[in-house]
Amino acid sequence: MAHVPVVPIGKERAAVVDDATFDREVSSHEPLIEKLNARRAEVRAGWGPKYVDRVHEKGKLTTRERLEHLKDPGTRLYEVGTFVNYGIDFGGLESPAAGVVTAFAQIEGRWCVVIANDNTVASGAWWPKTPEKIERAQEMARRLRLPTLYLVDCSGLYLPEQRKSFAGATGAGHIFKMNSLLSAEGVPQIAGVFGDCIAGGGYMPIISDRVYMTEQAYMVIAGAALIKGAKSQHITSLDIGGPEVHVHQSGCADERVPDDETLIACLRREVARLPSSGAAFYRGGVESMEPSYPTSDLPGLIPVDHRQAYEAEEVLARLCDQSLFWEVLPSVGREMICGVARVGGLYAGFVLNRQGLIADPEAPAEQRPAGILYRQGIAKISAFSRACNSDGLPLIWLQDISGFDIGAEAERHGLLAYGSNLIYTNSTNEIPMFTVLLRKASGAGYYAMAGLPYDPVVQLSTPISRLSVMEGRTLAIASYNSKLDDNFEIITVDPKERAEIEKKMADVEARIDADMDPYVAARQLDTDEIVRLDELRDWLRVLVEMSYQGVGYRRVKNPRIWTMHDLDVLTSGGRA
Repeated sequence: MAHVPVVPIGKERAAVVDDATFDREVSSHEPLIEKLNARRAEVRAGWGPKYVDRVHEKGKLTTRERLEHLKDPGTRLYEVGTFVNYGIDFGGLESPAAGVVTAFAQIEGRWCVVIANDNTVASGAWWPKTPEKIERAQEMARRLRLPTLYLVDCSGLYLPEQRKSFAGATGAGHIFKMNSLLSAEGVPQIAGVFGDCIAGGGYMPIISDRVYMTEQAYMVIAGAALIKGAKSQHITSLDIGGPEVHVHQSGCADERVPDDETLIACLRREVARLPSSGAAFYRGGVESMEPSYPTSDLPGLIPVDHRQAYEAEEVLARLCDQSLFWEVLPSVGREMICGVARVGGLYAGFVLNRQGLIADPEAPAEQRPAGILYRQGIAKISAFSRACNSDGLPLIWLQDISGFDIGAEAERHGLLAYGSNLIYTNSTNEIPMFTVLLRKASGAGYYAMAGLPYDPVVQLSTPISRLSVMEGRTLAIASYNSKLDDNFEIITVDPKERAEIEKKMADVEARIDADMDPYVAARQLDTDEIVRLDELRDWLRVLVEMSYQGVGYRRVKNPRIWTMHDLDVLTSGGRA
Protein backbone atom coordinates (compact mmCIF):
# COMPACT_ATOMS: atom_id res chain seq x y z
CA MET A 1 0.00 0.00 0.00
CA ALA A 2 2.92 2.36 0.57
CA HIS A 3 3.76 2.16 -3.11
CA VAL A 4 2.65 5.21 -5.09
CA PRO A 5 2.02 3.68 -8.53
CA VAL A 6 3.34 6.45 -10.76
CA VAL A 7 3.95 5.47 -14.37
CA PRO A 8 5.65 7.27 -17.28
CA ILE A 9 3.43 9.53 -19.32
CA GLY A 10 4.02 11.63 -22.41
CA LYS A 11 5.82 11.30 -25.70
CA GLU A 12 8.63 13.02 -27.52
CA ARG A 13 7.46 16.26 -29.10
CA ALA A 14 7.81 14.94 -32.66
CA ALA A 15 5.38 12.13 -31.84
CA VAL A 16 2.79 14.62 -30.59
CA VAL A 17 2.84 17.29 -33.31
CA ASP A 18 4.77 17.59 -36.54
CA ASP A 19 7.49 20.21 -37.02
CA ALA A 20 5.34 22.55 -39.08
CA THR A 21 2.51 22.58 -36.52
CA PHE A 22 4.93 23.02 -33.64
CA ASP A 23 6.73 25.92 -35.33
CA ARG A 24 3.44 27.58 -36.22
CA GLU A 25 2.20 27.44 -32.63
CA VAL A 26 5.52 28.70 -31.24
CA SER A 27 5.32 31.63 -33.68
CA SER A 28 1.80 32.40 -32.45
CA HIS A 29 3.03 32.54 -28.86
CA GLU A 30 6.13 34.65 -29.55
CA PRO A 31 4.46 38.10 -29.79
CA LEU A 32 2.53 37.39 -26.58
CA ILE A 33 5.73 36.40 -24.78
CA GLU A 34 7.51 39.50 -26.08
CA LYS A 35 4.64 41.65 -24.82
CA LEU A 36 4.84 40.02 -21.38
CA ASN A 37 8.62 40.49 -21.15
CA ALA A 38 8.38 44.12 -22.28
CA ARG A 39 5.61 44.94 -19.82
CA ARG A 40 7.49 43.31 -16.95
CA ALA A 41 10.50 45.49 -17.77
CA GLU A 42 8.26 48.56 -17.92
CA VAL A 43 6.86 47.86 -14.46
CA ARG A 44 10.29 47.11 -12.98
CA ALA A 45 11.53 50.53 -14.16
CA GLY A 46 9.09 52.31 -11.82
CA TRP A 47 8.99 56.00 -12.65
CA GLY A 48 12.28 55.76 -14.50
CA PRO A 49 15.98 56.69 -14.22
CA LYS A 50 15.37 60.20 -12.87
CA TYR A 51 13.68 58.79 -9.78
CA VAL A 52 16.34 56.10 -9.38
CA ASP A 53 18.93 58.92 -9.34
CA ARG A 54 16.95 60.77 -6.67
CA VAL A 55 17.02 57.71 -4.44
CA HIS A 56 20.76 57.24 -4.96
CA GLU A 57 21.44 60.91 -4.22
CA LYS A 58 20.00 60.33 -0.75
CA GLY A 59 22.53 57.54 -0.20
CA LYS A 60 19.81 54.88 -0.40
CA LEU A 61 19.17 51.81 -2.54
CA THR A 62 16.11 51.50 -4.73
CA THR A 63 13.55 48.94 -3.67
CA ARG A 64 14.52 46.61 -6.50
CA GLU A 65 18.19 46.86 -5.45
CA ARG A 66 17.24 46.06 -1.86
CA LEU A 67 15.43 42.94 -3.03
CA GLU A 68 18.47 41.80 -5.01
CA HIS A 69 20.61 42.13 -1.87
CA LEU A 70 17.98 40.41 0.29
CA LYS A 71 17.38 37.20 -1.64
CA ASP A 72 19.86 34.34 -1.69
CA PRO A 73 22.53 34.69 -4.38
CA GLY A 74 21.67 32.90 -7.61
CA THR A 75 17.95 32.64 -6.83
CA ARG A 76 15.10 34.53 -8.49
CA LEU A 77 12.19 36.47 -7.11
CA TYR A 78 8.75 35.09 -7.84
CA GLU A 79 6.79 38.29 -8.02
CA VAL A 80 3.00 38.39 -7.65
CA GLY A 81 0.78 41.33 -8.52
CA THR A 82 3.20 42.71 -11.11
CA PHE A 83 0.42 44.17 -13.24
CA VAL A 84 -1.88 45.61 -10.58
CA ASN A 85 -3.01 49.06 -11.83
CA TYR A 86 -1.24 48.46 -15.15
CA GLY A 87 -2.21 51.13 -17.67
CA ILE A 88 -4.53 53.05 -15.32
CA ASP A 89 -4.19 56.84 -15.47
CA PHE A 90 -4.39 58.75 -12.19
CA GLY A 91 -4.54 62.36 -13.28
CA GLY A 92 -1.64 62.01 -15.69
CA LEU A 93 0.34 59.64 -13.44
CA GLU A 94 0.67 55.86 -13.43
CA SER A 95 1.47 53.60 -10.49
CA PRO A 96 3.58 50.67 -11.76
CA ALA A 97 2.78 47.57 -9.70
CA ALA A 98 0.58 49.83 -7.53
CA GLY A 99 3.76 51.24 -6.02
CA VAL A 100 4.62 48.09 -4.06
CA VAL A 101 6.57 44.93 -4.88
CA THR A 102 5.17 41.70 -3.43
CA ALA A 103 7.16 38.55 -4.05
CA PHE A 104 8.23 35.12 -2.85
CA ALA A 105 11.95 35.17 -2.11
CA GLN A 106 14.35 32.55 -0.81
CA ILE A 107 16.34 34.00 2.09
CA GLU A 108 18.87 31.88 3.98
CA GLY A 109 17.30 28.83 2.34
CA ARG A 110 13.80 29.67 3.60
CA TRP A 111 10.94 30.86 1.40
CA CYS A 112 9.52 34.18 2.57
CA VAL A 113 6.93 36.69 1.43
CA VAL A 114 8.44 40.14 0.92
CA ILE A 115 6.33 43.31 0.76
CA ALA A 116 8.37 46.33 -0.30
CA ASN A 117 7.21 49.87 -1.09
CA ASP A 118 8.68 51.06 -4.41
CA ASN A 119 10.56 54.22 -3.49
CA THR A 120 10.84 55.23 -7.17
CA VAL A 121 7.03 55.61 -7.43
CA ALA A 122 5.70 58.60 -5.47
CA SER A 123 8.08 57.79 -2.58
CA GLY A 124 6.37 54.45 -1.98
CA ALA A 125 2.88 55.91 -1.57
CA TRP A 126 -0.22 53.73 -1.41
CA TRP A 127 -2.43 54.03 -4.50
CA PRO A 128 -5.84 52.55 -5.22
CA LYS A 129 -5.40 48.76 -5.13
CA THR A 130 -2.12 49.01 -3.16
CA PRO A 131 -3.78 47.93 0.11
CA GLU A 132 -5.55 45.01 -1.58
CA LYS A 133 -2.28 43.91 -3.16
CA ILE A 134 -0.47 44.02 0.19
CA GLU A 135 -3.31 42.15 1.89
CA ARG A 136 -3.30 39.50 -0.84
CA ALA A 137 0.41 38.89 -0.22
CA GLN A 138 -0.20 38.74 3.53
CA GLU A 139 -2.93 36.17 2.95
CA MET A 140 -0.54 34.04 0.90
CA ALA A 141 1.94 34.22 3.78
CA ARG A 142 -0.74 33.31 6.31
CA ARG A 143 -1.98 30.32 4.33
CA LEU A 144 1.53 28.92 3.78
CA ARG A 145 2.94 30.07 7.17
CA LEU A 146 5.81 31.86 5.43
CA PRO A 147 7.96 34.43 7.26
CA THR A 148 6.87 37.87 6.11
CA LEU A 149 9.29 40.75 5.59
CA TYR A 150 8.24 44.37 5.17
CA LEU A 151 10.66 46.75 3.46
CA VAL A 152 9.01 50.02 4.45
CA ASP A 153 9.69 53.26 2.61
CA CYS A 154 6.20 54.73 2.41
CA SER A 155 4.96 58.31 2.29
CA GLY A 156 1.40 57.22 3.17
CA LEU A 157 -1.70 57.33 0.99
CA TYR A 158 -1.48 59.03 -2.39
CA LEU A 159 -3.92 61.68 -1.19
CA PRO A 160 -5.46 62.78 -4.52
CA GLU A 161 -6.88 59.24 -4.81
CA GLN A 162 -7.48 58.61 -1.09
CA ARG A 163 -11.18 57.81 -1.52
CA LYS A 164 -10.29 54.68 -3.50
CA SER A 165 -7.82 53.29 -0.99
CA PHE A 166 -8.85 54.52 2.48
CA ALA A 167 -12.34 53.21 3.21
CA GLY A 168 -14.05 49.90 2.56
CA ALA A 169 -13.55 46.34 3.76
CA THR A 170 -10.18 46.00 1.99
CA GLY A 171 -9.05 49.60 2.49
CA ALA A 172 -5.66 50.53 3.89
CA GLY A 173 -6.63 49.82 7.49
CA HIS A 174 -7.22 46.14 6.69
CA ILE A 175 -3.45 45.74 6.26
CA PHE A 176 -3.08 46.14 10.02
CA LYS A 177 -5.75 43.52 10.68
CA MET A 178 -3.77 41.16 8.47
CA ASN A 179 -0.63 42.05 10.48
CA SER A 180 -2.57 41.03 13.57
CA LEU A 181 -3.86 37.77 12.11
CA LEU A 182 -0.38 36.77 11.01
CA SER A 183 0.90 37.48 14.50
CA ALA A 184 -1.99 35.60 16.13
CA GLU A 185 -1.26 32.54 14.00
CA GLY A 186 2.44 32.57 14.78
CA VAL A 187 3.73 33.67 11.38
CA PRO A 188 7.03 35.54 11.88
CA GLN A 189 6.99 39.17 10.71
CA ILE A 190 10.15 41.26 10.37
CA ALA A 191 10.19 44.92 9.33
CA GLY A 192 12.94 47.11 7.98
CA VAL A 193 12.16 50.82 7.88
CA PHE A 194 14.36 52.50 5.28
CA GLY A 195 12.89 55.99 5.03
CA ASP A 196 9.44 57.58 5.11
CA CYS A 197 6.95 55.75 7.27
CA ILE A 198 3.98 58.06 7.64
CA ALA A 199 0.41 57.58 8.88
CA GLY A 200 -0.75 54.12 7.78
CA GLY A 201 2.81 53.34 6.74
CA GLY A 202 3.78 54.06 10.34
CA TYR A 203 1.41 51.42 11.68
CA MET A 204 2.46 48.75 9.20
CA PRO A 205 5.74 47.65 10.86
CA ILE A 206 4.74 48.01 14.51
CA ILE A 207 3.11 44.60 15.01
CA SER A 208 6.16 42.87 13.50
CA ASP A 209 8.27 40.69 15.78
CA ARG A 210 11.43 42.65 14.95
CA VAL A 211 11.71 46.23 13.68
CA TYR A 212 14.92 47.78 12.31
CA MET A 213 15.42 51.41 11.29
CA THR A 214 18.17 53.12 9.32
CA GLU A 215 19.46 56.53 10.35
CA GLN A 216 17.38 58.08 7.54
CA ALA A 217 14.17 56.37 8.65
CA TYR A 218 11.28 57.65 10.69
CA MET A 219 7.87 56.36 11.78
CA VAL A 220 5.20 58.97 12.50
CA ILE A 221 1.44 59.27 12.73
CA ALA A 222 1.81 62.74 11.19
CA GLY A 223 4.84 64.17 9.41
CA ALA A 224 6.60 67.49 9.89
CA ALA A 225 4.44 69.35 7.37
CA LEU A 226 1.21 68.40 9.12
CA ILE A 227 2.66 69.19 12.55
CA LYS A 228 3.71 72.61 11.28
CA GLY A 229 0.21 73.30 9.96
CA ALA A 230 -1.68 71.93 12.98
CA LYS A 231 0.56 73.07 15.84
CA SER A 232 2.85 75.71 14.28
CA GLN A 233 5.88 73.71 15.41
CA HIS A 234 9.01 73.74 13.23
CA ILE A 235 10.42 70.26 13.64
CA THR A 236 11.70 67.58 11.27
CA SER A 237 10.14 64.18 10.78
CA LEU A 238 13.38 62.60 12.06
CA ASP A 239 13.01 64.64 15.26
CA ILE A 240 9.42 63.47 15.60
CA GLY A 241 9.88 59.77 14.97
CA GLY A 242 13.41 58.86 13.96
CA PRO A 243 15.50 56.04 15.40
CA GLU A 244 16.57 58.17 18.35
CA VAL A 245 12.91 58.35 19.38
CA HIS A 246 11.64 54.89 18.54
CA VAL A 247 14.67 52.76 19.42
CA HIS A 248 15.71 54.58 22.59
CA GLN A 249 12.53 56.23 23.89
CA SER A 250 9.23 54.77 22.65
CA GLY A 251 10.45 51.19 22.15
CA CYS A 252 8.48 50.97 18.88
CA ALA A 253 11.62 49.72 17.10
CA ASP A 254 14.32 47.29 18.18
CA GLU A 255 17.53 48.29 16.41
CA ARG A 256 19.04 51.23 14.53
CA VAL A 257 21.55 50.66 11.75
CA PRO A 258 23.59 53.08 9.63
CA ASP A 259 22.37 52.27 6.11
CA ASP A 260 20.36 50.11 3.74
CA GLU A 261 23.03 47.45 3.26
CA THR A 262 23.42 46.90 6.99
CA LEU A 263 19.68 46.68 7.51
CA ILE A 264 19.35 44.05 4.77
CA ALA A 265 22.15 42.01 6.37
CA CYS A 266 20.24 42.20 9.66
CA LEU A 267 17.02 41.00 8.00
CA ARG A 268 18.86 38.03 6.54
CA ARG A 269 20.33 37.25 9.95
CA GLU A 270 16.87 37.30 11.54
CA VAL A 271 15.51 34.88 8.92
CA ALA A 272 18.49 32.58 9.54
CA ARG A 273 17.40 32.31 13.16
CA LEU A 274 14.04 30.82 12.16
CA PRO A 275 13.42 27.07 11.78
CA SER A 276 14.60 25.70 8.46
CA SER A 277 12.31 24.21 5.82
CA GLY A 278 10.54 20.87 6.30
CA ALA A 279 10.62 20.19 2.57
CA ALA A 280 13.71 17.98 2.71
CA PHE A 281 12.05 15.81 5.37
CA TYR A 282 8.92 15.34 3.25
CA ARG A 283 10.99 14.52 0.17
CA GLY A 284 12.30 11.50 2.07
CA GLY A 285 15.63 11.57 0.29
CA VAL A 286 14.10 11.95 -3.18
CA GLU A 287 15.54 14.98 -4.94
CA SER A 288 13.93 17.10 -7.61
CA MET A 289 14.31 15.61 -11.10
CA GLU A 290 13.50 17.33 -14.37
CA PRO A 291 10.66 15.99 -16.56
CA SER A 292 11.66 13.57 -19.30
CA TYR A 293 10.39 16.12 -21.82
CA PRO A 294 11.31 19.83 -21.73
CA THR A 295 8.91 22.45 -20.43
CA SER A 296 10.06 24.64 -23.31
CA ASP A 297 7.86 22.43 -25.56
CA LEU A 298 4.66 23.81 -24.03
CA PRO A 299 4.20 26.89 -26.26
CA GLY A 300 4.32 24.59 -29.30
CA LEU A 301 1.88 22.07 -27.81
CA ILE A 302 -0.88 24.37 -26.48
CA PRO A 303 -2.51 26.30 -29.34
CA VAL A 304 -3.23 29.99 -28.88
CA ASP A 305 -6.59 29.43 -30.57
CA HIS A 306 -8.83 28.21 -27.76
CA ARG A 307 -10.98 26.27 -30.24
CA GLN A 308 -8.12 23.89 -31.05
CA ALA A 309 -7.52 20.79 -28.94
CA TYR A 310 -4.29 19.35 -27.54
CA GLU A 311 -3.24 16.35 -25.45
CA ALA A 312 -3.56 17.30 -21.79
CA GLU A 313 -1.30 14.40 -20.73
CA GLU A 314 1.54 16.03 -22.67
CA VAL A 315 1.23 19.13 -20.48
CA LEU A 316 1.53 17.01 -17.32
CA ALA A 317 4.50 15.15 -18.81
CA ARG A 318 6.36 18.47 -18.99
CA LEU A 319 5.52 19.56 -15.44
CA CYS A 320 6.00 16.44 -13.29
CA ASP A 321 9.31 15.05 -12.07
CA GLN A 322 10.61 12.45 -14.57
CA SER A 323 7.21 12.64 -16.31
CA LEU A 324 5.86 10.11 -13.80
CA PHE A 325 2.18 10.33 -12.85
CA TRP A 326 -0.40 8.26 -10.98
CA GLU A 327 -3.81 8.85 -12.55
CA VAL A 328 -6.53 8.30 -9.96
CA LEU A 329 -10.04 7.19 -11.01
CA PRO A 330 -9.04 6.92 -14.67
CA SER A 331 -12.07 4.96 -15.83
CA VAL A 332 -14.77 7.52 -14.96
CA GLY A 333 -15.30 11.15 -15.88
CA ARG A 334 -12.86 10.96 -18.78
CA GLU A 335 -13.19 14.68 -19.49
CA MET A 336 -11.12 15.22 -16.33
CA ILE A 337 -7.67 14.00 -15.35
CA CYS A 338 -6.74 13.83 -11.70
CA GLY A 339 -3.77 12.21 -10.04
CA VAL A 340 -0.57 12.53 -8.07
CA ALA A 341 3.01 13.30 -9.03
CA ARG A 342 6.16 14.72 -7.54
CA VAL A 343 7.13 18.30 -8.34
CA GLY A 344 10.56 19.24 -7.07
CA GLY A 345 10.68 15.90 -5.23
CA LEU A 346 7.45 16.57 -3.30
CA TYR A 347 4.03 15.03 -3.86
CA ALA A 348 1.16 17.16 -5.18
CA GLY A 349 -2.27 16.48 -6.59
CA PHE A 350 -3.24 17.61 -10.09
CA VAL A 351 -6.62 18.24 -11.70
CA LEU A 352 -6.90 19.30 -15.35
CA ASN A 353 -9.28 19.27 -18.29
CA ARG A 354 -8.90 16.99 -21.27
CA GLN A 355 -9.46 18.63 -24.64
CA GLY A 356 -11.00 17.45 -27.90
CA LEU A 357 -13.64 14.73 -28.10
CA ILE A 358 -14.22 11.87 -25.64
CA ALA A 359 -16.58 8.91 -25.56
CA ASP A 360 -20.03 9.65 -24.13
CA PRO A 361 -20.71 7.15 -21.29
CA GLU A 362 -24.46 7.70 -21.73
CA ALA A 363 -24.22 6.80 -25.43
CA PRO A 364 -21.04 4.75 -26.03
CA ALA A 365 -21.30 4.97 -29.82
CA GLU A 366 -21.19 8.77 -29.67
CA GLN A 367 -18.66 11.38 -28.65
CA ARG A 368 -18.94 14.64 -26.77
CA PRO A 369 -16.57 17.58 -26.23
CA ALA A 370 -14.15 17.59 -23.32
CA GLY A 371 -13.20 20.86 -21.62
CA ILE A 372 -16.69 20.76 -20.05
CA LEU A 373 -17.81 19.45 -16.65
CA TYR A 374 -20.24 16.52 -16.79
CA ARG A 375 -21.76 14.56 -13.90
CA GLN A 376 -19.09 11.84 -13.60
CA GLY A 377 -16.21 14.30 -13.96
CA ILE A 378 -17.62 16.56 -11.24
CA ALA A 379 -18.10 13.63 -8.86
CA LYS A 380 -14.60 12.38 -9.66
CA ILE A 381 -12.78 15.62 -8.93
CA SER A 382 -14.91 16.20 -5.82
CA ALA A 383 -13.77 12.86 -4.44
CA PHE A 384 -10.19 13.52 -5.47
CA SER A 385 -10.19 16.99 -3.91
CA ARG A 386 -11.45 15.53 -0.62
CA ALA A 387 -8.78 12.83 -0.75
CA CYS A 388 -6.04 15.42 -1.24
CA ASN A 389 -7.41 17.34 1.73
CA SER A 390 -7.47 14.18 3.83
CA ASP A 391 -3.91 13.28 2.84
CA GLY A 392 -2.49 16.80 3.14
CA LEU A 393 -1.42 17.03 -0.50
CA PRO A 394 -1.19 20.48 -2.05
CA LEU A 395 -3.57 20.56 -4.99
CA ILE A 396 -2.87 22.12 -8.40
CA TRP A 397 -5.77 22.97 -10.71
CA LEU A 398 -4.87 23.41 -14.39
CA GLN A 399 -7.88 25.03 -16.03
CA ASP A 400 -8.84 24.99 -19.68
CA ILE A 401 -12.58 24.84 -19.28
CA SER A 402 -15.62 26.08 -21.18
CA GLY A 403 -18.04 25.57 -18.27
CA PHE A 404 -20.67 23.05 -17.17
CA ASP A 405 -22.79 20.83 -19.37
CA ILE A 406 -26.17 22.46 -20.04
CA GLY A 407 -29.60 21.37 -21.25
CA ALA A 408 -32.51 19.25 -20.11
CA GLU A 409 -30.44 16.08 -19.67
CA ALA A 410 -27.85 17.90 -17.58
CA GLU A 411 -30.57 19.21 -15.28
CA ARG A 412 -32.10 15.73 -14.95
CA HIS A 413 -28.70 14.42 -13.95
CA GLY A 414 -28.60 16.95 -11.12
CA LEU A 415 -25.51 18.89 -12.22
CA LEU A 416 -26.50 21.75 -9.91
CA ALA A 417 -26.23 19.43 -6.91
CA TYR A 418 -23.01 17.76 -8.06
CA GLY A 419 -21.49 21.17 -8.77
CA SER A 420 -22.56 22.44 -5.36
CA ASN A 421 -20.88 19.44 -3.74
CA LEU A 422 -17.63 20.27 -5.55
CA ILE A 423 -17.88 23.93 -4.55
CA TYR A 424 -18.52 22.91 -0.92
CA THR A 425 -15.49 20.63 -1.01
CA ASN A 426 -13.15 23.27 -2.40
CA SER A 427 -14.56 25.94 -0.08
CA THR A 428 -13.81 23.87 3.03
CA ASN A 429 -10.46 22.34 2.05
CA GLU A 430 -7.59 23.20 4.39
CA ILE A 431 -4.74 22.23 2.08
CA PRO A 432 -2.89 24.77 -0.06
CA MET A 433 -4.52 24.93 -3.49
CA PHE A 434 -2.96 26.61 -6.54
CA THR A 435 -4.86 27.42 -9.72
CA VAL A 436 -3.43 27.94 -13.21
CA LEU A 437 -5.57 29.37 -16.00
CA LEU A 438 -3.86 27.64 -18.90
CA ARG A 439 -6.24 28.98 -21.52
CA LYS A 440 -10.04 29.14 -21.12
CA ALA A 441 -11.56 29.85 -17.70
CA SER A 442 -15.25 30.22 -18.43
CA GLY A 443 -18.45 30.47 -16.44
CA ALA A 444 -19.19 28.32 -13.42
CA GLY A 445 -16.45 25.93 -14.53
CA TYR A 446 -13.93 28.59 -13.49
CA TYR A 447 -15.51 28.65 -10.04
CA ALA A 448 -15.79 24.87 -9.70
CA MET A 449 -12.12 24.33 -10.54
CA ALA A 450 -10.93 26.50 -7.65
CA GLY A 451 -10.96 29.87 -9.37
CA LEU A 452 -9.91 32.86 -7.29
CA PRO A 453 -13.28 33.26 -5.48
CA TYR A 454 -12.59 29.83 -3.91
CA ASP A 455 -9.36 30.93 -2.26
CA PRO A 456 -6.47 29.22 -4.00
CA VAL A 457 -3.31 30.48 -2.32
CA VAL A 458 -2.08 31.70 -5.71
CA GLN A 459 -3.82 31.92 -9.07
CA LEU A 460 -1.61 32.16 -12.14
CA SER A 461 -2.59 33.14 -15.67
CA THR A 462 -0.69 32.68 -18.92
CA PRO A 463 -0.45 35.09 -21.86
CA ILE A 464 -3.21 33.07 -23.59
CA SER A 465 -5.63 32.94 -20.63
CA ARG A 466 -9.23 34.00 -21.28
CA LEU A 467 -11.26 34.66 -18.09
CA SER A 468 -14.98 35.38 -18.54
CA VAL A 469 -18.52 34.15 -17.99
CA MET A 470 -18.77 33.34 -21.71
CA GLU A 471 -17.03 34.10 -24.99
CA GLY A 472 -17.73 37.40 -26.73
CA ARG A 473 -19.58 35.90 -29.70
CA THR A 474 -21.74 33.71 -27.46
CA LEU A 475 -22.59 36.65 -25.22
CA ALA A 476 -23.48 38.83 -28.21
CA ILE A 477 -25.88 36.12 -29.44
CA ALA A 478 -27.42 35.79 -25.96
CA SER A 479 -27.82 39.57 -25.66
CA TYR A 480 -29.62 39.89 -29.01
CA ASN A 481 -31.38 36.53 -28.99
CA SER A 482 -34.80 38.11 -29.57
CA LYS A 483 -33.51 39.58 -32.83
CA LEU A 484 -32.19 36.24 -34.15
CA ASP A 485 -33.70 33.09 -35.64
CA ASP A 486 -32.94 29.50 -34.61
CA ASN A 487 -29.73 29.58 -36.65
CA PHE A 488 -28.61 32.80 -34.90
CA GLU A 489 -29.17 34.84 -38.04
CA ILE A 490 -30.66 38.35 -37.82
CA ILE A 491 -34.39 38.15 -38.52
CA THR A 492 -35.12 41.60 -39.88
CA VAL A 493 -34.75 42.32 -43.58
CA ASP A 494 -34.68 46.10 -43.11
CA PRO A 495 -31.11 47.09 -44.16
CA LYS A 496 -30.80 49.96 -41.67
CA GLU A 497 -32.07 47.94 -38.72
CA ARG A 498 -29.97 44.95 -39.75
CA ALA A 499 -26.78 47.07 -39.93
CA GLU A 500 -27.53 48.54 -36.49
CA ILE A 501 -27.96 45.09 -34.91
CA GLU A 502 -24.80 43.80 -36.60
CA LYS A 503 -22.82 46.77 -35.26
CA LYS A 504 -24.17 46.40 -31.73
CA MET A 505 -23.41 42.67 -31.70
CA ALA A 506 -19.89 43.32 -33.00
CA ASP A 507 -19.38 45.99 -30.32
CA VAL A 508 -20.47 43.59 -27.56
CA GLU A 509 -18.21 40.84 -28.89
CA ALA A 510 -15.21 43.20 -29.14
CA ARG A 511 -15.76 44.60 -25.64
CA ILE A 512 -16.07 41.17 -24.05
CA ASP A 513 -13.03 39.85 -25.91
CA ALA A 514 -11.03 42.88 -24.67
CA ASP A 515 -12.18 42.24 -21.10
CA MET A 516 -10.89 38.64 -21.35
CA ASP A 517 -7.31 39.90 -21.74
CA PRO A 518 -5.20 38.47 -18.87
CA TYR A 519 -3.73 41.93 -18.25
CA VAL A 520 -7.22 43.22 -17.46
CA ALA A 521 -7.61 40.47 -14.86
CA ALA A 522 -4.13 41.14 -13.44
CA ARG A 523 -4.72 44.90 -13.37
CA GLN A 524 -7.72 44.54 -11.06
CA LEU A 525 -6.39 41.67 -8.92
CA ASP A 526 -8.65 39.06 -10.55
CA THR A 527 -5.53 36.93 -10.99
CA ASP A 528 -2.24 37.06 -9.11
CA GLU A 529 0.39 36.89 -11.84
CA ILE A 530 0.89 36.26 -15.55
CA VAL A 531 3.60 33.69 -16.29
CA ARG A 532 5.00 32.19 -19.46
CA LEU A 533 4.19 28.56 -20.18
CA ASP A 534 7.89 27.70 -20.10
CA GLU A 535 8.09 29.17 -16.55
CA LEU A 536 5.19 27.14 -15.24
CA ARG A 537 7.12 24.17 -13.85
CA ASP A 538 9.46 26.48 -11.91
CA TRP A 539 6.48 28.26 -10.39
CA LEU A 540 4.78 25.00 -9.43
CA ARG A 541 8.00 23.59 -7.98
CA VAL A 542 8.39 26.65 -5.75
CA LEU A 543 4.74 26.75 -4.69
CA VAL A 544 4.75 23.08 -3.75
CA GLU A 545 8.00 23.46 -1.81
CA MET A 546 6.53 26.40 0.11
CA SER A 547 3.55 24.19 1.00
CA TYR A 548 5.90 21.79 2.80
CA GLN A 549 8.24 24.36 4.38
CA GLY A 550 6.28 24.90 7.57
CA VAL A 551 5.57 21.95 9.83
CA GLY A 552 2.91 21.25 12.43
CA TYR A 553 0.18 23.54 11.11
CA ARG A 554 -1.66 21.06 8.85
CA ARG A 555 -2.08 17.34 8.38
CA VAL A 556 0.48 15.70 6.08
CA LYS A 557 -0.01 11.92 5.88
CA ASN A 558 2.72 9.54 4.83
CA PRO A 559 1.92 7.72 1.57
CA ARG A 560 1.25 4.40 3.36
CA ILE A 561 -2.10 5.65 4.66
CA TRP A 562 -3.29 7.89 1.84
CA THR A 563 -7.00 8.04 1.14
CA MET A 564 -5.94 7.84 -2.51
CA HIS A 565 -5.26 4.12 -2.06
CA ASP A 566 -8.81 3.59 -0.80
CA LEU A 567 -10.24 5.33 -3.86
CA ASP A 568 -8.06 3.18 -6.10
CA VAL A 569 -9.13 -0.10 -4.48
CA LEU A 570 -12.83 0.76 -4.38
CA THR A 571 -13.06 1.89 -8.01
CA SER A 572 -10.60 -0.30 -9.88
CA GLY A 573 -9.81 -3.23 -7.65
CA GLY A 574 -6.36 -1.86 -6.80
CA ARG A 575 -3.04 -2.97 -8.21
CA ALA A 576 -0.85 -5.89 -7.41
